[in-house]
Amino acid sequence: MGAKKKEVTAAPKGVREVEVGELLARRAAELTLEKKCEEVKILDLRALTTMTDFFVIATADSDRKAKAAADHVVDELRHDGERPLNVEGMETMRWILLDYVDVVVHIFMPDDRRFYDLESLWSDAPVITVS
Repeated sequence: MGAKKKEVTAAPKGVREVEVGELLARRAAELTLEKKCEEVKILDLRALTTMTDFFVIATADSDRKAKAAADHVVDELRHDGERPLNVEGMETMRWILLDYVDVVVHIFMPDDRRFYDLESLWSDAPVITVS
């Protein structure tokens, strides 16, 4: 008896496959927006570095909003089965970093975002629009 060949179908023209990391980045970005963060961007770093695939960058205009956004991302992604490898910055709330390995979420206060300017440091990275 011959082995049956598995048929592979391509995605319809104009449709691209989305990696799990990108889906996680989009989900994290949406969660920061739910807590009223602003200027939310996703940088696609896959072609630039091996340390992570995506940065999600968001601005919170108060300590309370930064903490609420970080807690919301961690809590909601935990419901999705995702846990951060590392969380930093919760003591000061100036720059909170949530490391999900393939996705790193940065929640900045406005002055700190301007000072560290990750968008300029990674200016070669394509930006994914978050609505």
